[in-house]
Amino acid sequence: MNKVIGILAHVDAGKTTFCENLLYNSGIIRSMGRVDRKSSFMDNNSIEQERGITIFAENGVFDHGGNTYYITDTPGHMDFSAETERALCVLDYAVMIISGTDGVQAHTVTLYRLLQKYGIPVFFFINKTDLASADTERAVEDIRRKLTEDVVYITSLEDGALAEFIAERDEDFMDKYFSGYGTDDVVQYGSKVIKEGKGSVVMSGSALASQGIEEFFDVFDALTFTEYDSGKEFMGEVFKIRHSPKGERLVYIKVLSGSIAVKEEIGDEKINEIRIYNGAGYTMTGKAEAGQIAVLMGIKNLKCGHVFSRRGSEKREEYSLVSPLEAGVRILDGTDSAKCMECLKVLEEEEPCLAVEYRKATDEIVVRTMGSIQPEILERLLKERFSIDVAFGDTKVQYRETIKAPIVGIGHYEPLRHYAEVQLELMPLPRNSGIQYESQCHVDELAANYQSLIRTHIFEREHKGILTGSPLTDIKYILKKGRAHLKHTEGGDFREAVYRGIRQGLEKAENILLEPFYSFEIYINEEYTGRVMTDIKKMRGSFGPPENRKGIYAIKGRGPVAEFMGYSQELMSFTKGTGSITLAFDGYEQCSIADKVIEEIGYDKGADKENTSCSVFCKKGAGYTVNWYEVDELAHTLR
Repeated sequence: MNKVIGILAHVDAGKTTFCENLLYNSGIIRSMGRVDRKSSFMDNNSIEQERGITIFAENGVFDHGGNTYYITDTPGHMDFSAETERALCVLDYAVMIISGTDGVQAHTVTLYRLLQKYGIPVFFFINKTDLASADTERAVEDIRRKLTEDVVYITSLEDGALAEFIAERDEDFMDKYFSGYGTDDVVQYGSKVIKEGKGSVVMSGSALASQGIEEFFDVFDALTFTEYDSGKEFMGEVFKIRHSPKGERLVYIKVLSGSIAVKEEIGDEKINEIRIYNGAGYTMTGKAEAGQIAVLMGIKNLKCGHVFSRRGSEKREEYSLVSPLEAGVRILDGTDSAKCMECLKVLEEEEPCLAVEYRKATDEIVVRTMGSIQPEILERLLKERFSIDVAFGDTKVQYRETIKAPIVGIGHYEPLRHYAEVQLELMPLPRNSGIQYESQCHVDELAANYQSLIRTHIFEREHKGILTGSPLTDIKYILKKGRAHLKHTEGGDFREAVYRGIRQGLEKAENILLEPFYSFEIYINEEYTGRVMTDIKKMRGSFGPPENRKGIYAIKGRGPVAEFMGYSQELMSFTKGTGSITLAFDGYEQCSIADKVIEEIGYDKGADKENTSCSVFCKKGAGYTVNWYEVDELAHTLR
């Protein structure tokens, strides 16, 4: 049985060391590496080894109990959480490592929410219990208070607490619980309860001291199952793109169903090789089957998030995590900006959330970033892989825009021998929903191939708002009507019509500026609680009552990224190094100081020629431009 599992944790919880134990116990590695000694099997990149943190989601393979496990060690630092999310999309189960000394931290909550979003069953392992400051009971309560109450702490499959826990959640097992049950019953019904997301198991130990790992994984192995079918039609999902030291493009996929073999085609591309990676090494295979993690060689068109078959692919819905910050790139060694953009685009392919952009108005290359560490990593990668010296400027907040109420936008593009018109309804969505699309246009009115083009043009780029030129979000685009010409319509015509239609709708709408928020946890001594609570209010944040944790006070809340992004240094200063703060990106909310931000950014929507709200009509054999407020009177779909 193939099982794809991920190991998740807040940074420094011991996640990579836990992975080392699993690989060592299964005989994959001869000795356990250590992060502090730069010898871990999974953290094999030189930058990871220097910093002592996981930056790239790495894969390993091992056998246990007759099953084959494809394991992913995910980054624990908030700056690289987008990489973690992409890995989550292909998991069957997740193991969440909780530090026995620190409990559930802010980023742990973010990770757990993502697991819930993708419906991934979770097992918890409380680590570092060999340390004097560890408190297993408190960590379990932390899980119940911050993540889920549906957990049971056990030491083995025979633990009576597990059977009682299952009986409370499965009526069929409840009958056996009172009439008599065995370990096989616990496995059968317990695995079902966990698979259905009705409960989770918690165990404890120490990865560094190799305590409790084998016991935990014996339980994990027994209470997990998958049902892959290699006989079905092939379907796969891309979750990672990498490039080898030789420049080869590595397409990491999970085979969702069926199988795929070397020399077979995906669309119009042929697979040259299939590899199974285990850390930095790999083995060749002639075929990848359902439930496996494999790497395809020779495929250029597939990208992160593509779900595909032999016939072609389509992109999954947007990922939840976005970059809340951006930074400008300064080229230090005279490299041509076009060459630098080309190299950054390679890195963007590996990390799509970077959203590399060249802004003509300021002659600047801008990269989005999840935090302050990511730009430092990018500088190293550009130097080591492409021999380009760059420096990133100060990080700035990446705002978003949306609309308050539904509005219809119309885009018309009709220069000589071209023709396309679209009527799009822009529907506001709940916060942090991203972009969605729906067609309510009948194929008798607009052919399916043109409707497919319109969908492509909706998602092929981020469309800009008119307040600050920031990307649009939380909008559903609904195709109401469309027009094409039998002779004159070309594919690019609908691109122009879609872009102009979105912009025209924004001109008529009530636009809203959104700003990114952090959730935070601040740990301080009692004498600093008053100062911290005052600071939070000044920074437009909100918080709950301080919690006394054995003399250390924890203050939890959320606030704007713009205000909190530099607070850690200030906190360290006035608490004389005793205070700490953990931050986790927590979505976008309406900006309470929108007028000030709009004025500071100074975006001139009329000067942005690449994002125009005007349409192009044709009269007497020549095209002419029509302002957005006149388009409705001339639109063909409204007649």
